[in-house]
Amino acid sequence: MPFTDIAFTDSARRALDARWGLDFPGDPVRLHGGEESAAFAVGGHVVRVGPQWRRTEEAEWCYAIASHASTDVPEVVAPVATLDGRTVIRVDGRPVSVWPLVPGKWPTRETPGAPTQAASLLARLHRSLAGMQPPPRPVTAGLEAGLDGSEPPAEPALADPELDSWLAEFHRAHQERQPVHGDFYPGNTLSDGSALTAVVDWDEACVVAPAVEVAYAALEWAEEESAIDISSMRSFLHAYAAAGGPAGLLDEETLAQLIRHRLRREVVSFHEQRRLGVVHDAEDLSYHERRLEIFAELRP
Repeated sequence: MPFTDIAFTDSARRALDARWGLDFPGDPVRLHGGEESAAFAVGGHVVRVGPQWRRTEEAEWCYAIASHASTDVPEVVAPVATLDGRTVIRVDGRPVSVWPLVPGKWPTRETPGAPTQAASLLARLHRSLAGMQPPPRPVTAGLEAGLDGSEPPAEPALADPELDSWLAEFHRAHQERQPVHGDFYPGNTLSDGSALTAVVDWDEACVVAPAVEVAYAALEWAEEESAIDISSMRSFLHAYAAAGGPAGLLDEETLAQLIRHRLRREVVSFHEQRRLGVVHDAEDLSYHERRLEIFAELRP
């Protein structure tokens, strides 16, 4: 997975003092991860520096979703406002935000109970956000695009008229849309080794039927290296439903088709990265090919 090489500049440090009133000692420490944004630990905070193409109003919209969820979901990390109440400013042409630093590491397959905890956490997130009615998202999110079945796939291997028709009917029938995290997978959570402690990176927040997020989260939290673990995905879905998630218990066709929609969106992102000059290594290419295989394997 290619991580961005965005640097922490002197301009960013000056902005922290002037805009947030935070006099940070020491040097920033780059945190692991970040395909589009870079995160730096500075004192007791995390400074996120985003890509130049991300608009300020888009980031502010997403972070408002996080702030709303943080009021009753303790694991949600909300942004720290500037002295004049902003959550995002631009420094060197990039969106910059400040967040509390939560200790922890990415959960792994070896982290006890992580998928069940994640399903319950996702249900609580969705319940928290169900009543929120934000204004329209300034920029269409990747997860939203193509949900009505009208967008051509990015690769011939992803062409599937039956999926297009299914998505169009799903979109018509499911009007109960709400804000969601948009990218709920292990790499956007933190664990202390026994419990999930934080949900981070809200840049893909959007408004969709919650089932859209649940389906892909089930794949991400249950996926094995070389096989689709249907049993683990079912366990995730049951744990989500048992925790009162508003999407309820997804049937297998809905699970499969919504995962396939998300895989299409991943391929769009893959090609966009290439267009922007990102060089994918052998591991990245293998991952891409595996996603295409899963798309075919899950065809109902």
